[in-house]
Amino acid sequence: MTEITGRTKSILQSNGLRWTKQRRSLIQILSNAMDHYVDITEVDRQMRQEYPGISHNTIYRNLQEFKKLRLVEFNSGTAGLMVKLECDVHHHHHFICQRCGKVQEITMPNFNYQQYQQQLPGAKITGHSFELYGYCADCQREMAKKS
Repeated sequence: MTEITGRTKSILQSNGLRWTKQRRSLIQILSNAMDHYVDITEVDRQMRQEYPGISHNTIYRNLQEFKKLRLVEFNSGTAGLMVKLECDVHHHHHFICQRCGKVQEITMPNFNYQQYQQQLPGAKITGHSFELYGYCADCQREMAKKS
């Protein structure tokens, strides 16, 4: 058992959820793309290939449970909802390559909610999301060779 599957199994069991072969397969699919978001339809395709009777709802429900336990994170991609294993740090931001899909963590200075809270009287800010998009260094080199 890999470190990732062992950690996941432990977290699921400590939260009263069973460690099933389908959940193990979901984690395996995502661990094969540690630094990339995977399109939900691709996760669905791979799971149905291994478990032909599994429903999309079952797959999505398990991914939602994983999200609640901070095992995975979601992002909206150009083709729809995407998912990847959660990074080890709590709050973080990403640079996402628009060519190859590689995800790199980036750090930002502390975010001051107060300045935004003043613009939203009566509202309560509970979080934020920030991603940068562009082309990673490898894709930049490849594109430069072709031009």
